[in-house]
Amino acid sequence: MKASRLAATGAVAATAVSAVVVLSSPAFAHVTVQPEGTAAKGGYAVVDFKVPNERDNASTTKLEVNFPTDHPLASVMPEPMPGWKIEVTKSKLAKPLELHGEQITEAVSKVTWTATGKDGGIRPGYFEKFPVSVGALPEDADELVFKAIQTYSNKEVVRWIEVQEDGAEEPETPAPVLALSAASEDGHHGSAAEDADDKTENAAATTEAADGDSSDTTARVLGVVGIVIGALGVAYGVLAGRRRSDA
Repeated sequence: MKASRLAATGAVAATAVSAVVVLSSPAFAHVTVQPEGTAAKGGYAVVDFKVPNERDNASTTKLEVNFPTDHPLASVMPEPMPGWKIEVTKSKLAKPLELHGEQITEAVSKVTWTATGKDGGIRPGYFEKFPVSVGALPEDADELVFKAIQTYSNKEVVRWIEVQEDGAEEPETPAPVLALSAASEDGHHGSAAEDADDKTENAAATTEAADGDSSDTTARVLGVVGIVIGALGVAYGVLAGRRRSDA
């Protein structure tokens, strides 16, 4: 009797654990946003909206990403993606922004990706990244919240719009959040791509300088060798003349 009770208890516990795993698994597959490199305050960055397909019987055919209105971004440029039609929506700003000395009166409020073709979109078991270049990132915020709406081929709509509250558990459908890093001490706000370009240019300049120094050194060595050979030729000529005179 005791053994059967223990077996029954174990079965119930195993079922409970399985239920917890099944119920919690979608939390690991929500829509997220991450920078390619770093997203420094005051700078520009390329960010990827990662969209997994959570359904077994439908494809993701549409993604709408709403950009923050409390910290509007003056520059938003999505990267062209084969198989997707991209629509950029702009809205008037309550307070104009200044970018490179110019007044910006409107900013992108939403970007929509719609799959083209009958069988287009993100199929079950796959995910896709949607890259966007954004800037200038705010200097007075630590993060940006992007509310996203995911539509499936069976007309199901999932709204990733819940904002994480401090100290609270993660909501079922959390909104993508982009964490902003501090600007460097020298005030440089460039993206990782710009830093890489700078490093490449510096390396090229260093290589050119090294090549120039090597060429100069080679020329000097050849010059010295030429002088020595010339001196030996003159000495040989003098000695040959003396021998003829003695003869």
